[in-house]
Amino acid sequence: MAIFRQYIAPLIVVFIFLLSLVAVSARIFLPQDMAAPAPIEDVDQALNPATQDMAGLPAPLEALVRGLSPVGAAEMQF
Repeated sequence: MAIFRQYIAPLIVVFIFLLSLVAVSARIFLPQDMAAPAPIEDVDQALNPATQDMAGLPAPLEALVRGLSPVGAAEMQF
């Protein structure tokens, strides 16, 4: 067990560090348009048919699943 703690476990940690360093550094070699972060777009949940039917959830749970509407968010008091 001491061999694992002294030699193998640190080697695994160093290997994982090097692997993550290579993965992060690979962005240098990507084309310019792919190296930028992904754009954030406003997703309209009202048009998504998967969120329309919530299997009859009660109103408090439905607000947690769908999120607050702009009108409901403005009426919330903290």
